[in-house]
Amino acid sequence: MPKSSKYLLVGSSEAYSGKSAVVLGLASQFREKGIDIAYGKPIGTCLSESQVDTLDEDVRFITQMLNLPDHRLLPTLLSLDQVTIGKKLSGADPVDYVQALQQYAPTSDLVLLEGSSSLEEGRLFDLAMPQMAEALNASVVLVARCQSGLVVEKLMAAKQQLGDRLIGVLLNDIPLTQMNLTQTQIKPFLEKQGIDVLGMLPHNELLRSVSVGELVRRLNAEVLCRPDRMDLMVESLKIGAMNVNSALEYFRRAHNMAVVTGGDRTDIQVAALETSTQCLILTGHLPPTDTILSRAEDLEVPILSVDLDTLTTVEIIDQAFGQARLHEPIKVQEICQMMANYFDGDRLLAKLGLEPVATP
Repeated sequence: MPKSSKYLLVGSSEAYSGKSAVVLGLASQFREKGIDIAYGKPIGTCLSESQVDTLDEDVRFITQMLNLPDHRLLPTLLSLDQVTIGKKLSGADPVDYVQALQQYAPTSDLVLLEGSSSLEEGRLFDLAMPQMAEALNASVVLVARCQSGLVVEKLMAAKQQLGDRLIGVLLNDIPLTQMNLTQTQIKPFLEKQGIDVLGMLPHNELLRSVSVGELVRRLNAEVLCRPDRMDLMVESLKIGAMNVNSALEYFRRAHNMAVVTGGDRTDIQVAALETSTQCLILTGHLPPTDTILSRAEDLEVPILSVDLDTLTTVEIIDQAFGQARLHEPIKVQEICQMMANYFDGDRLLAKLGLEPVATP
């Protein structure tokens, strides 16, 4: 490995902590400071549905957003699917993944590597976070969702495993009600434990949102109108099962919502279309009236029809919110702005032994 390249692993202790978003925000920030970067994700977890294309979808999106050339993109070594795991367990996989990892040798200032969903994921292949850090002599930054003070336990455990390779953490998705506690108690406590807090990002509804198109895919829904508005972002979910007066008050308190209701509840559908609704999701495979379709067309609100009951529909949408990904440009703009406002990039560069390059 060339001595000129520094390696930074961005990891987490649990899935959907925001690693991809942070990687993109870091890369954008560093490039503005004149740092030449390369990027890779050794373990793929979000593979393309194409049988020909095996590139991780997160890798593809980040590469496109950063406009990285091929020689700045490092290969994904494996995906943790049943076939790959089965080969390893049966002894039919002879690959030395540590050796393959160490062949990552771009001639960039900094190699940003996105870790897997936890510190231990990938251990079967000698690619758990501590193992990768050791193999590459890499520094580690951990991203942790900070929903309560209990986050300190996970980070203390991570510090015990990673030791001095852990050069900082980013506390992500902090609820407004937790911000004061995080600033006055959690951050000082972690710093006393030798865990530097490099950034604290508040909860952001947009980053936890999902597109209408993603809901269509997950629900296997039929799009009844406005298929051109699949890019609309849904930030909340409401169920229309009450009387129309209650529904109006209920809907007016929400913002950028998806409303799930029966295809026969025309009154609820009208109320939803008069408030901040990004899409209507109709259960029971009952078609809406022509009046509703016409009004939705005018307001540019997609209507989806699903062959599912309300409970199953809600469960699938809730799961989509919990697994929200970065794959929309509007989210990229938001995370880059948040990282610029709330993350100390210069402090991280100093820890890595890198200096911003002055631009003319």
